[in-house]
Amino acid sequence: MVYVKDVERGLRFYRDLLGFKLIEDFRYENRPVYARLRAPGGDGTIALHEAGPEVSVLSDGVRLYFEVGELDDFCRNLQQKGFHITQLPRMMPWGWRHAYLNDPDGHEISLYWAGENRMKKTVMKAAQKAARA
Repeated sequence: MVYVKDVERGLRFYRDLLGFKLIEDFRYENRPVYARLRAPGGDGTIALHEAGPEVSVLSDGVRLYFEVGELDDFCRNLQQKGFHITQLPRMMPWGWRHAYLNDPDGHEISLYWAGENRMKKTVMKAAQKAARA
């Protein structure tokens, strides 16, 4: 679950920009205060929950990861829609391609593509070796 200040704004980001599919939402006085969404390429879900007026939504030390098959094209599409990406896609030492951005509430997000390296332990050993060099 991700706490947000404005669920409708969160829906515009996760649903309209990232492609998540709305499963359900709950409304109070005709505005969404909770929404559950399904990942566009699988069965994973994420929930957006409105934080109270005095509650901080800062999430230091937490980053959401979403794997995207056509990462470079996806990021170009986000940029064409005017969205700022803090780090464009690039290959990381552990063998995964990553891009970084923030949602409207400042939650850090990594869009990545690991492909066949996703479950290989040897990829992390290569990263450790590169870090020592």
